Amino acid sequence: MIRFSTQRRRHPARCAPFPLAAALLAVLTALVPAAPAAAQGQAQGRGSGAAAAAGAPSGQPLPRFVSLRAGEVNMRSGPGVQYPVDWVYKRRHLPMEVIAEFQTWRKVRDHQGTQGWVHQTMLDSERTAIVLGRARTLRAEADATARALARLEPDVIVRIGRCPKDGGWCRVRAAGFEGWLRRVELWGVRKDEAVE
Repeated sequence: MIRFSTQRRRHPARCAPFPLAAALLAVLTALVPAAPAAAQGQAQGRGSGAAAAAGAPSGQPLPRFVSLRAGEVNMRSGPGVQYPVDWVYKRRHLPMEVIAEFQTWRKVRDHQGTQGWVHQTMLDSERTAIVLGRARTLRAEADATARALARLEPDVIVRIGRCPKDGGWCRVRAAGFEGWLRRVELWGVRKDEAVE
């Protein structure tokens, strides 16, 4: 069995209130231009395809999946370093869904539904997915009766090789194994999406 943990933790500064820090944050927030607030408002409406890409700084479609580039990534409450860190992710290659953009910042959502802002340099276009629910069987072919290659525990990250648009299976790699998992057993690829 292959087992990993998600390793996401709440940033300590967000857990313990400090009156002086809160006052300083209130002053800084008052001085911040309205543009980042507008960017947070843009994230409320989720478009798709070219319509959403037209307003996105990167020109890429929204929403889309990416992965974490580094072994430690800060998720902030807003699009800028002036916003507090809400979460620190300690898991490289964890899949994220980009749902909004503001300049060089990306509003992302993880597989548990947590949302926040991450700088674009901390994100990679490499496609990964995370195993959902319970232990899943990696198969030699895209067939439920195909030979079993490995059992993957929940929260194991796999690299996506390809997912045919019309198929219910994705070819993935994990811990030296390469095989097929059903698309519904993964978070990081949409049911109607083709990944090549």
